[in-house]
Amino acid sequence: MLRLTWVQPEDLVAHELRQARQDGREPTAIEARWTAAGGGAAPVRAGASPRPASRYLRLLAEDLLDELADLPGTLADREPTELTRIKTLCPHWPTEPLPLDIGLTPRRPPLPDHGSPTHPSTDHKPPDRASPGHGDPDRGLRGHGSVGAVGVRGSGGGGRRGGGVHTALTPLRLEAAWLGRAVGCLLGKPVEKVSLDGIRRLARSTGNWPLTGYFTAQGVPDDLKAAHPWNRRSAPTSLAENIDGMPEDDDLNYPLLNLLLLRRHGRAFSTVELAGLWLDELPAGRTFTAERIAYRNLLAGIEPPHTARHRNPFREWIGALIRADVHGWTNPGDPAAAAAQAHRDAVLSHTANGVYAAMFIAATIAAAATGALDVHACLRVGRTVVPPGSRLAQALDHAVLLAAEQPDFDQVVDALHARYSATYHWVHALPNTALIAAALTHADGDFTGSICRAVSGGWDTDSNGATAGSIAGLLAGSPAALPDRWTAPLKNRLATSVAGFDGTGFDTLAQLTHLEATRP
Repeated sequence: MLRLTWVQPEDLVAHELRQARQDGREPTAIEARWTAAGGGAAPVRAGASPRPASRYLRLLAEDLLDELADLPGTLADREPTELTRIKTLCPHWPTEPLPLDIGLTPRRPPLPDHGSPTHPSTDHKPPDRASPGHGDPDRGLRGHGSVGAVGVRGSGGGGRRGGGVHTALTPLRLEAAWLGRAVGCLLGKPVEKVSLDGIRRLARSTGNWPLTGYFTAQGVPDDLKAAHPWNRRSAPTSLAENIDGMPEDDDLNYPLLNLLLLRRHGRAFSTVELAGLWLDELPAGRTFTAERIAYRNLLAGIEPPHTARHRNPFREWIGALIRADVHGWTNPGDPAAAAAQAHRDAVLSHTANGVYAAMFIAATIAAAATGALDVHACLRVGRTVVPPGSRLAQALDHAVLLAAEQPDFDQVVDALHARYSATYHWVHALPNTALIAAALTHADGDFTGSICRAVSGGWDTDSNGATAGSIAGLLAGSPAALPDRWTAPLKNRLATSVAGFDGTGFDTLAQLTHLEATRP
């Protein structure tokens, strides 16, 4: 029996009930009707329950989804989706491209030595525990002084509007970013959907904790494999002993699609043009969560941006974030343009915090693409495009401050899980974006440290590893700066169902991306 995931109405109601509460909408009466009719909870890890609902329950589910959408909320003013309103709420929205002459942000004195970090950097020096927000428990990434320090409002010609692409953005830097994204994704693939405890136990059983390399099944006791099975789709291609090139993953498919989008429509693409590209080039079976709902809505004749909201309880999950890299890569030094581009992409399938997460990553990458800023400054630039009253802004500030002050990254992860796991789904953008920011901060931007921390933190492991790897790879500056043990198994070969890209090398993808970044 075929049970298509992420679209069955009876499986969406419980997700929407949770989303309603997060939105500040009160769904108790609707929830009582659902429960009284025999409706159940959402599947914890899977996208569909094992058995279909009765016709009555399915029709009721569709009605309740529509009723839930009509409930008034309390967060709409603080968490808008429209770009003009987002910009109005952001007091430090970047108004000019980053100037060329900015340097690394000054280091602050490290915290007192409390012992070695649980996850030391394995390729470079141990991470500096001081980072943005240190010494101010209420600031995190927020402080406008930090924004000024990286020149977001300064004058200069670092970005396209100031006279051409930033000279530090070379094909080699982009190749490192593509490779970093692939390596981080590959590291996280076998343990996607595995619990935090399971990840730790599996890695420890093979002497790979703290993480320093790809996961392996060799040496894992049978009872541990049974208790914490590898991701069944990924293990055959993503465990160390099985890797033979980069296997297909949606975390790489979407950057490929966005590269194709820019080649066809340029950086001024519309959301409608993106929707048409999806229908032409993206197999429906390669979509998940919010993207699958948006795809279904397009086929039903619903137009963007309504595709993001209609019966879509996944609209604040991580999907838009994993599509953001190309928007940052192709707007080096111009975080505002990168964020606006990511916004036009995100609103096809996401709203509010799901959109902010994509904008944050795009702006952070645009800053990193200059080659002139350290990871902490890049994260502060990204934070300027997130509405300060939003839940994502609060999560980012908390995560960065926590990572700056706590030398043991396991304790950082435990604190994040204690704060978010009971409220948010493991694929939700809010906890995952916070974890990415914490991992990059704690690792001081080091490549191995960043991807290993991001994956070891659990939740959406392959997506978090991919984004952390993209940013850290971009900061590393060239493929030669990435350890060979990570990149050699990829064999400069990417598998994908996106037409025309299967088997493409990362060097070729970097050249194609550079062409789009330098297009007038």
